[in-house]
Amino acid sequence: MLLTFLGGAREVGKSAVLLQDGKSLMLDHGVKLGIKQEYPLPAPRVDGIVLSHAHLDHSGAVPTIYNNELVPTFGTAPTLKLSELLLDDSLEIARKEHLQPRFHKRQISSFMNRYINMDYHSRNELGNFGIEMHDAGHVSGSAITLIERTKAKENRRVVYTGDFKMVPQYLHKGAEVVKSDVLITESTYATREHPDRNKLIKDFVENVRETLDNGGTALVPVFAVGRSQEILSILYRHRLTPATFVDGMARAATSIILKHPDFIRHDGVLSKAVEECMMIKDKRHRKDVLNEPSIILTTAGMLNGGPVLSYITKLNKNSKILITGYQVAGTNGRTLLDKGVVTIDEHPVKINTPTVYYDLSAHAGKDDLYKYVKLSSPRVVICMHGDEQNTTDFAENLKLEGFEAYSPKIGEVIKLE
Repeated sequence: MLLTFLGGAREVGKSAVLLQDGKSLMLDHGVKLGIKQEYPLPAPRVDGIVLSHAHLDHSGAVPTIYNNELVPTFGTAPTLKLSELLLDDSLEIARKEHLQPRFHKRQISSFMNRYINMDYHSRNELGNFGIEMHDAGHVSGSAITLIERTKAKENRRVVYTGDFKMVPQYLHKGAEVVKSDVLITESTYATREHPDRNKLIKDFVENVRETLDNGGTALVPVFAVGRSQEILSILYRHRLTPATFVDGMARAATSIILKHPDFIRHDGVLSKAVEECMMIKDKRHRKDVLNEPSIILTTAGMLNGGPVLSYITKLNKNSKILITGYQVAGTNGRTLLDKGVVTIDEHPVKINTPTVYYDLSAHAGKDDLYKYVKLSSPRVVICMHGDEQNTTDFAENLKLEGFEAYSPKIGEVIKLE
């Protein structure tokens, strides 16, 4: 059994792992979002794809495989529709920026037509692989995947976590623990812990209320899939949705997620939140909403395009920007936090509006990453989807605890004896 790391090794983004054992199975195939979009190393022929969830750092390059092959992709129902939404949007962005895309609508259609919907705990077969999905607690439809070698002399359980979170969020239960022989785990926060989530939410809500009371706009850049629905539900719980406006892809993503209520908790709350908030539908509405105290949830979550850039330079002096998600190095969100600057139409723009960061991450923190490894009880641990320090420190510490652990580099091949 061979593991080849085509992306996502010692980096956050473009996750892509090729598992070979008779059949070849691609575990995610994403892009890296930053100053420019990066793709995984070229993939050899594959027999199937496992898609852990819809975020582009895991799904964004999947259609490139369909340039040359017609293979099944295994994933949950929400992941299919949310991936379609994000992939279509990435093509539209490429068109607007006059970039040559690596795939076209035809490849997205091929991906969708060969997609195999899986419920949690259901099972499918591909050659000598049994494929089973479990709740990852990250976003709607996110899955921890068990790939079990069942038609060989030695049964072996390979578990691929994708992105996961053990601590429950408002819309998601904590991740399920799946026993493994080989565990391929994300390492995004392997060297630090998240702050107390309840306190963060309390502080966030208080800051929003204070901004409204002062006559300002609380501008909340959000990821369309996952964070926008979580924040909208939090605002509803604190009776703030009547002052809330939703813009960008968050509108369509929320509609998709509500069509798959079995993959979230409190779907009734999210439905009521949608009924109470206002959806921004055109440029005139965007201008009007800034004339009154308001909360604006809008894409893009890292400020690299989207409606957020149409608001950020027009906020009044009593407004605030409240960032709630991870900001990749090189994105507008990171440079805003570090330098108070964003790039708009290729020009740096100084932003004087106070900006506050709330670590409401949907990833496991340090303690839960170690906890998951111990509960999963693997012999071998592969640490990926984290920067070089996180993945290497994680692997070295696991070695001290008796695990055979690796922090592979891009292009590296690991042979599992």
